Amino acid sequence: MHPSPDRFSLWLLLSGPNESRCLRTKGRITSWNDEKGFGFITPIAGGKRVFIHIKAFSNSNRRPDVNQLVTYALSKDKQGRPCAANATLTGDRVPEKEKRNNGSVSIIAAVFFLIIVGVSVLTAKIPPLILALYIAGSLLTFIVYAVDKSAAKKGVRRTPENTLHLLSLVGGWPGALIAQQKLRHKSKKQSFRSVFWATVFLNCGAFFWLFTPTGSATLQSLIAGVV
Repeated sequence: MHPSPDRFSLWLLLSGPNESRCLRTKGRITSWNDEKGFGFITPIAGGKRVFIHIKAFSNSNRRPDVNQLVTYALSKDKQGRPCAANATLTGDRVPEKEKRNNGSVSIIAAVFFLIIVGVSVLTAKIPPLILALYIAGSLLTFIVYAVDKSAAKKGVRRTPENTLHLLSLVGGWPGALIAQQKLRHKSKKQSFRSVFWATVFLNCGAFFWLFTPTGSATLQSLIAGVV
């Protein structure tokens, strides 16, 4: 067993100055549990896998993923087992200006979609309930992202990714887009973003389906059943 997140963080804090003098090693992340915030690195030069905790990374805004290259200072825990410290993910860095532009586009897209929903309500194309659901869903999703971001920093229990995807699928994706850019959370992990965009397309498809005769009739039946 490896040290718990809290004990590991305390150990890093106490031993940090010594660890910074260690030679840096290059490896590849071959196992990563994003929910628990730890995984294992396989050294490029070969050898046994090395334990790494999320708090060992120097850049807390980037979430590691399997197969990513990483450089780190090789160290040992109190039981003498190898572990990584002062780790840095390698790879091409996106220029800050491009990051800001991409973030702005995402936020504009989310706001523009909500405007479309609002205009559709004003022109009586869809009932006000749909706009209310999108706004409430977006606010809830933003809050859940913020809670998950806080949990990631503290190394405590995380919100399952399936929950985040479900919130996006049912209409909270505008809030998710804004949260990803404003909170810098879940904006890098490719496997997560692939599923996320799939939920966005599915939700948008369902929304525009409501403008068809079949979709409109189905929605009216559902509302009548609830009311």
